[in-house]
Amino acid sequence: MDKFEKDGKTNPAATASFLSKIFFCWLNPLFSVGYKRSLEEDDMYDVLPEDRSQSLGQELQSHWEQNIQKSSKNMQHPSLSRAIICCYWKSYAVLGFFTLVEEIVKVVQPVFLGKIIQYFESYDPGNAAAFHAALGYAAGLSVCSIGLALIHHLYFYHVQRSGMKIRVAVCHMIYKKALCLSSAAMGKTTTGQIVNLLSNDVNRFDEVTIFLHFIWVAPLQAAAVVGLLWVEIGPSCLVGMVVLMFLMPTQTMFGRLFSKFRSKTATLTDSRIRTMNEVVSGMRIIKMYAWEKPFAALVSDLRRKEISKILKSSYLRGLNMASFFCASKIIVFLTFAVYVLLGNTLSASRVFVTVSLYTSVRLTVTLFFPNAIEKLFESRVSVRRIQEFLLLDEIRQPNAISHGDDEKQSASVEIQDLVCYWDKTLDAPTLQNVSLSLNSAQLLAVIGPVGAGKSSLLSSILGELPSEKGVMKVKGQLTYASQQPWVFPGTIRSNILFGKDLNPQKYERVLKACALKRDLELLPDGDLTVIGDKGATLSGGQKARVNLARAVYQDADIYLLDDPLSAVDAEVGRHLFEQCICGLLKKKLRILVTHQLHYLKAADQLVVLKEGHMVAKGTYTDLQHSGLDFTSLLQMEEEEESHTPAPDTQIRTRTLSQNSVLSQASSVHSAKDGDQLPAEAVQTVVEETRAQGTISVGLYVKYLRAGANYLVVFLMLFINLLAQVAYIMNDWWLAYWAEKQDQVTNQNVSVTNVTEELDRDFYLGIYGGLTAATIFLGFFRNIIMFYMFVRSAQTLHNRMFNSILRTPVRFFDINPIGRVLNRFSKDIGLLDANLPWTFIDFLQLFLMILGVVAVAASVIPLILVPVAVLFLVFVYVRRYFLRTSRNIKRLEATTRSPVFSHLSSSLHGLWTIRAFGATEKFQTIFDAHQDLHSASWFLFLTTSRWFAVRLDGLCAIFVTATTFGCLILRDRLDAGSVGLALSYAVTLMGMFQWGVRQSAEVENMMTSVERVVEYTELESEAPWETNKKPPPDWPSKGLVTFDGVSFSYSAEGPVVLHKLKAVFRPREKVGIVGRTGAGKSSLVSALFRLSEPKGKIYIDGVLTSELGLHHLRQKMSIIPQDPVLFTGTMRKNLDPFNQHSDEQLWTALEEVQLKAVVEELPGRLETVLAESGSNFSVGQRQLVCLARAVLRKNRILVIDEATANVDPRTDELIQQTIREKFKECTVLTIAHRLNTIIDSDRILVLDAGRISAYDEPYALLQDHDSIFYKMVQQTGKQEALALLEAAKQAYNKRSRPNISNGHAETEDGSLVIFETAL
Repeated sequence: MDKFEKDGKTNPAATASFLSKIFFCWLNPLFSVGYKRSLEEDDMYDVLPEDRSQSLGQELQSHWEQNIQKSSKNMQHPSLSRAIICCYWKSYAVLGFFTLVEEIVKVVQPVFLGKIIQYFESYDPGNAAAFHAALGYAAGLSVCSIGLALIHHLYFYHVQRSGMKIRVAVCHMIYKKALCLSSAAMGKTTTGQIVNLLSNDVNRFDEVTIFLHFIWVAPLQAAAVVGLLWVEIGPSCLVGMVVLMFLMPTQTMFGRLFSKFRSKTATLTDSRIRTMNEVVSGMRIIKMYAWEKPFAALVSDLRRKEISKILKSSYLRGLNMASFFCASKIIVFLTFAVYVLLGNTLSASRVFVTVSLYTSVRLTVTLFFPNAIEKLFESRVSVRRIQEFLLLDEIRQPNAISHGDDEKQSASVEIQDLVCYWDKTLDAPTLQNVSLSLNSAQLLAVIGPVGAGKSSLLSSILGELPSEKGVMKVKGQLTYASQQPWVFPGTIRSNILFGKDLNPQKYERVLKACALKRDLELLPDGDLTVIGDKGATLSGGQKARVNLARAVYQDADIYLLDDPLSAVDAEVGRHLFEQCICGLLKKKLRILVTHQLHYLKAADQLVVLKEGHMVAKGTYTDLQHSGLDFTSLLQMEEEEESHTPAPDTQIRTRTLSQNSVLSQASSVHSAKDGDQLPAEAVQTVVEETRAQGTISVGLYVKYLRAGANYLVVFLMLFINLLAQVAYIMNDWWLAYWAEKQDQVTNQNVSVTNVTEELDRDFYLGIYGGLTAATIFLGFFRNIIMFYMFVRSAQTLHNRMFNSILRTPVRFFDINPIGRVLNRFSKDIGLLDANLPWTFIDFLQLFLMILGVVAVAASVIPLILVPVAVLFLVFVYVRRYFLRTSRNIKRLEATTRSPVFSHLSSSLHGLWTIRAFGATEKFQTIFDAHQDLHSASWFLFLTTSRWFAVRLDGLCAIFVTATTFGCLILRDRLDAGSVGLALSYAVTLMGMFQWGVRQSAEVENMMTSVERVVEYTELESEAPWETNKKPPPDWPSKGLVTFDGVSFSYSAEGPVVLHKLKAVFRPREKVGIVGRTGAGKSSLVSALFRLSEPKGKIYIDGVLTSELGLHHLRQKMSIIPQDPVLFTGTMRKNLDPFNQHSDEQLWTALEEVQLKAVVEELPGRLETVLAESGSNFSVGQRQLVCLARAVLRKNRILVIDEATANVDPRTDELIQQTIREKFKECTVLTIAHRLNTIIDSDRILVLDAGRISAYDEPYALLQDHDSIFYKMVQQTGKQEALALLEAAKQAYNKRSRPNISNGHAETEDGSLVIFETAL
């Protein structure tokens, strides 16, 4: 809750002058900064006061509340859309006027054009009046162009801003609602759904406001155009209109089909990404099992299906684009064919006025109008979804809680015959007839089995769980520590203070009591370390303690602690209980839910719950006398109590007890573990590479080459040119025909008696041919290009995936899963869908712009001079703009994510926030996040408008130059070519800036190609197969020799194993122990060559570094630390290569006692497992991994013991199976619990990457200074005695080969000379 209302810069838009507002000049300072360096958040301007989230949200909220009241009076359903319209219709209606003016100008432009062409048709050098009139018309045309440039962008800026306002207001309301949802309502919705409302549904407001006005403007404009055309060419104009009307529904139909394909593609993409997620997160296992090939097959199969759908939707897109490209040509062709066939004659002015009028109306009618309708329907769906959410039940804060201000009255909780339901549909209440009364300074312990209603009792006191019957009186302020520790993104300090002021002495006391001092010293920035999303940088135990510290720091009267002790190890737990719960808080009323029974003696009162009933209540001694079953659980603890360590060792010496925190750092190297020691984890994540600067030409070549060879690329470019030429020839032929007609008419006038007729059919025939060619080439080039681009995406994906499969494991340790997946989801998604479309659009526009300039130059060669100047200006402006724009786009993306993460973290900690009464505070923070995003969004809108106004200005200058150029050269020009040049120049207005937009888009999207290409060129590990193949039955004995092995995870990384020398004899069971980070897992990594070790490792005398990785890895079995199952059938999970028969699979399952479980599954071996096997318990997953090892029948088995607490029965079972099934194998066990390896043949003790001892367990225990002896002692008195006993028994049972001086004589009598580094 850091105060982060930063004093940003005041927004210059508020104080800008009128002219500055029209031309967006107030942005100039920002651009000059952005040109010199990258923009940071501090460079952004503050939000305008009228755009602030809080004020907007409250305004809309009041309209919504009025609407609810009104509708409840009139017995109607409340309507959110009505509230929105009520709130915003005035400001939005004014903008409609802009649209109207803009469209009127668009219709007037062709009229001016016609007048200018008419002047040329009846050109008479002597007629000065006509010339002056023509100059007037030319000025009119130019003013129209400039006016359009200004009006259009002002309009767009304002509608997009009003869209933003609605979006921000609705977001504010959604968040506000989310903070006061009742528990019943929370059941009806999910965090995912609420985040979806905020991320997707509200974006409809941004889109719908842009087009909404066209719903009434488009029909008006169409009517006006029909009128004007009727005047020009009579009834044949209706043919064109009919075609236009026919185009609208076809485009909508294309859209429908397209979205259908999209949704099908989306499901396929989802399944591909899900598989990818598993492959990437299970990469370590896949490599150790040498299972890359079946997974590659699986992914490429999914990808093939996805690509076939993508191709279909791409073809649709291609057809749609081509129809847009050819539509105007078809319309004009049909119109004039009918016109001529009806016996009329063409004239240049008629031709070009008609062409221009059609062009002006075409965009509005075929694009904006259908778009408006589509967006309107989409937004109605979204509004309905948001409305449903806003009408969910809210929580009723119980009135019984009196937060008394007078300090004198003591806190108390009184409950009588309480009955509560979480879910009314179930018959059994969650809590039944619970009664208790507590006064100040008492400690109530609540115990009971899982699901007994312990947490529910707390939530009913908090008021989260409404009471059905009974009385509950709570006096005093509550605070609460939840069972699932909750931290929000921010510093650790802000998590503990939670909006309270910092009182250093008190803060220190709280940290000490919650055992956080030591942890904070380890963190790089102490208590100012920023916690990531959901507390990613902290371990589970640390999160639990921060959660507790937050509750303790609040000065409340009643503390509700929901099992804060179970996430930490025994020692820290004891510290928390004595120093914090019974120390700092001893004067307060505390209700503690716990599973640790040995703390119960300290409680003033106990409540035992079972299935919502109160089974017993009273003091510890009362309950012991009444002979409840829970006392049997206490007997064990009695002995535990007797050896409490001296108080000063309390802070955190590591113990090796059952739920030891060792797991925290059990594998700093495996990034999957999530529970790393932050000190290491913080530095390992490599900053994501973001290529700076522009995209090189080489990249474009790589991209195109991925889809086709050079020949095809050139052919494609040639077809593109041809299509453009045909497009222009079409219009040129019309002009030529009109010109000829004109000459004929003039001759007929001068020579009265001879009437000449043009050969109508010849001209019409060629015109038809050209039109057909345009259409054919247009469709053909799009289909081919889409095919090519989709092929590129396919090829790049396959290359990237193969490269990922072959890269060393180290890559996955230093790159978070999200980053790798991002390449496969977001970047490949862009390559599949958006890039081809944008690229083709850009190419077409680029050629069209070239065409416009070429036509103008052919008419007035001198126009090339201003064009060259404009071009230079344009290149500079574009470069200038893109520098800033890219930064702003990036800022917009980075300021958006806090809004979502704040929402989801608030939802996770909803109860805590309400218990602390911090809803207002969180609302403010949310508004601040929203304002920050609005600020960047506002800049994004205005900067793009700044650019567009400048570009359209350039175009307007070009139009003006062309128009007046024609008039200056009036003696040399004929009407046709003037018409062609001018009507083309006018179309340039919107097209040019759209083309430039697309070029910038293409460049932005090419960064995705760049990121994908970057991953296709990763370093790869040693080859999977080499020419040196081991003998077929290798390894037959299972003798493993380490000879001077050093190992580090990367070339630059620290060496984690130093010159190890050790021999693991055939059929020997070796336990490997050592403190955290001693190099236990590294030993396995070296054996499996996850990174290449220095030194030599022999297996049965074969040097492993000469073999292919698959040959090596397939011959060793591993049971990994965290069992990984993959989505797919059970059979696939056991045997992906289909090497075994059903019988073998069933026997293996029987041996690990999974047969019964698998037989119960609906499809038995063919049952598809849920994502990462989550429908199995951890223990069962461990057993599946064991079954894999049983099936592989290898001579060497490595067990990385599970840190996840497998229940003792399963553990016993696994040990037993290993002893029986792998009698003939060499077994290496990395142990975290000593009882599993105390009976092994020898124990290898590692310390900081060196061998500290290597001998039989009993022998090691004789040396009281050894690391191993100390580890055994740390387990506690009872356990240590048991371990010693077990070691002794095993020692006596064993027949031992003679070992002297570390020379081991193996069973077959071969002597291995070997020096241990003892």
